[in-house]
Amino acid sequence: MSTLLYLAGLEYRHAGSQSKFELFVPSFTVRRQDRVALSGPSGSGKSTMLDTLAFILKPASVESWWVQDRGAREDIGSIYRSRNEKRLLSIRSRFLGYVLQAGGLLPFLSVRANIELPRKLLGLPKDETVSRIAARLGIKPHLDKRPSQLSVGERQRVAIARAVAHNPALVLADEPTAALDHENADNVMRILVQLSEELDTALVVASHDRHLLERFGFVHAKFTAEASSATRPARSVFAN
Repeated sequence: MSTLLYLAGLEYRHAGSQSKFELFVPSFTVRRQDRVALSGPSGSGKSTMLDTLAFILKPASVESWWVQDRGAREDIGSIYRSRNEKRLLSIRSRFLGYVLQAGGLLPFLSVRANIELPRKLLGLPKDETVSRIAARLGIKPHLDKRPSQLSVGERQRVAIARAVAHNPALVLADEPTAALDHENADNVMRILVQLSEELDTALVVASHDRHLLERFGFVHAKFTAEASSATRPARSVFAN
């Protein structure tokens, strides 16, 4: 299978008022149709890793980072060094879908408008895509409602629909089942995996629930956590 994303030697540093944290990624590869799991305790850097992959957090340094975006290889490391934020935003809007931990839905938009948003930003035509995905996720009757009118599980399904509506090459999901009971967590993860197969999309999912991810065929990235010391901040290392 073709490689969608490759990075090596990435470092991200965060210095808060009370703590310092480093994320180091010696190497990380995502291929088409991969299911990669990021697991570890709270504070280990799972969300930081996803936000970095989503071009939201800027790394302190990176040796190599490229993505294969619709047949064209984009050198993300070079784009960062040239500070071409417009180019980075363009790649992110096409290449990625992101299911945020809290859903991240816009409360003033209808469910339909939330799902349509990434397609609208890309200038994609209005067609049956949104209705088809909503039906697949069991939320079609709610398309004209606001997010506040939905249950937690329904909002998570809307977030998934929005993340895949523009058919991205890679979908990132941050604890997509954390607020759900076991039955609903299984249902949401099953649908996410089935949609990724139907759309030929790779998945990188962060979750505390290793067993859930393993049941759905995810391969765990290698993870180590190093405690802080007098000379070095806490450090997490992800690689696959």
